[in-house]
Amino acid sequence: MNLDELNCASTDAFAARLADIFEHSPWVAQRVAAHRPFADIGALHAAMCAAVAGAGADLQMALIRAHPQLAGKAAIRGELTESSQQEQRGAGLDQCSPEEFAEITRLNADYEARFGFPFIIAVKGHTRDSIIANMRARIAHGRDAEIVEALTQIERIARFRLDALLS
Repeated sequence: MNLDELNCASTDAFAARLADIFEHSPWVAQRVAAHRPFADIGALHAAMCAAVAGAGADLQMALIRAHPQLAGKAAIRGELTESSQQEQRGAGLDQCSPEEFAEITRLNADYEARFGFPFIIAVKGHTRDSIIANMRARIAHGRDAEIVEALTQIERIARFRLDALLS
């Protein structure tokens, strides 16, 4: 389905097609369906990001918490969305050495214990080493800064997903 087809689709079809652009959060697509037509992918992405920004702290936190840990239990059990699987695989997280896996597991646990939500990074263009470096650096941040960073990373992930879906 391309953008023109999405613009003409029923509200249900539009929302269903874009349901996982924001991880396990179909409400984002549902909220922007009435704002069609979108001139381009950038306009659609901007509308979706605005919906998240206007959603309020509780819904934003639910969106953040809907994301899986990197190379975490959901990945091991094969429970990631198809998009998350491809993204993590693309960054080589499925090929971690035992030492890398142990460090990522420890950093995930430390980060989640400190902030109350999973570490989120748009992994496209990253390597295992750069992801681990980001995890080490960001765990020192304050909670408010990490909420902002998590939402920023989620917006980047959404753009990559929209580009892949509609380009």
